[in-house]
Amino acid sequence: MKVTLINTSDAGGGAPAACLRLLKALRSQNTDARLLVQYKKTDEDGVEPVVKGAWSKLKARFDFLYERLTFIFFHERDKSVRFAFSTANAGTSIKDNPLIQEADILHLHWTNSGFLSIADLKELVDTGKPIVWTLHDMWAFTGGCHYAGTCDFFTHECGDCYFLKGSSPDDISHSGWLRKAAMYSGNKNITFVACSAWLAGVAKKSPLLKDFNVTSIPNPIDTNVFSPKDKLAMREQWGINPFAKIILFGAANINDRRKGVEYFLSALNQLIMNCPDKGLVEVVIFGKNKHLDITQLPFKAWSFSVITSQQDLAELYSLADVFVLPSVEDNLPNTVMESMACGTPVVAFNVGGIPEMIDHRQNGYLAEFKSGADMAKGIFELLYADNHAHYAKNARDKVLKDFNNQKVAQQYMDVYSSILK
Repeated sequence: MKVTLINTSDAGGGAPAACLRLLKALRSQNTDARLLVQYKKTDEDGVEPVVKGAWSKLKARFDFLYERLTFIFFHERDKSVRFAFSTANAGTSIKDNPLIQEADILHLHWTNSGFLSIADLKELVDTGKPIVWTLHDMWAFTGGCHYAGTCDFFTHECGDCYFLKGSSPDDISHSGWLRKAAMYSGNKNITFVACSAWLAGVAKKSPLLKDFNVTSIPNPIDTNVFSPKDKLAMREQWGINPFAKIILFGAANINDRRKGVEYFLSALNQLIMNCPDKGLVEVVIFGKNKHLDITQLPFKAWSFSVITSQQDLAELYSLADVFVLPSVEDNLPNTVMESMACGTPVVAFNVGGIPEMIDHRQNGYLAEFKSGADMAKGIFELLYADNHAHYAKNARDKVLKDFNNQKVAQQYMDVYSSILK
């Protein structure tokens, strides 16, 4: 069985990280798997780039800019939604690529940012090869948005999209929905796999997927890489106060509107009013940060930029007492899984697929949605919990039980086998 995974990249965000981890998990179970990407950013085995040579790189860059700039100039409501909607109007045909031609199964992941257009995706569907499509967000069954929030227009052909300026019943969200309907029409060879049961439930509400099988399989994680490290040694290595209580917050881009940084700030401002030892609480932040001034935080703060090394990430999680993820929209965030695997309990909102990872007051704290006060309460509980070691053990055990490489790889291999049969 030859499986070709397809993703825009092999690094630089949640979907690339999850896809690359799945590739490794499958190959560790002797599955003949390869990953086809637009650009190769890592030196991992089994990853092949579509873009080779100066001309193809120029075209790929043009496709990205054409799609993004067209959206920005003609459709973008404001900067906050700049990367929240993808039209998939431009891309590169990959149907003749050897990894596509030789595959028994094509396994789509996240293909936006100018990699595959809807027309390119339709070419893959029209090959007749069985397709597994892992849903890392909602894009595959909406008119273009990656997360719809409270909007349910995707359940009736979209239109009047609140991401768009000058929205109307016939705006680009409606036309995008119809283009996807045409892509799926008459094709039954796609199996959709959501990374969380929550997203699978949302996907089943879309008429676009009503004739397809939709199931859920979580992302895998290497629990040898993401494992508890000596807390004091890690703090010394990173120059962090060994005596402080450390709150960790991070994301690929902490200013992404979905990551809820304003609720994190609200929680910190409320937390400081109740801390018995305010001077011994510190905040560590990692990820792309263009706007958050850490000197304005109520606690002493340390800021690290984008962390690309998994080993470095594991060390940061291990040196913290609690990881906070204030996301207001999320599927099955890697950061929560990574932190728990390192034995660091998590405080997050009770939203999306997060409750499938965090068991409230067992291995973390699920705060009331968009409540900075309840998030502060959760952070306080975990920072000062007498049974912190119990929380840490439960967090690690949850990941070992539900998200290990072998278990997730086997679930996907079962899907592959059932399709080929």
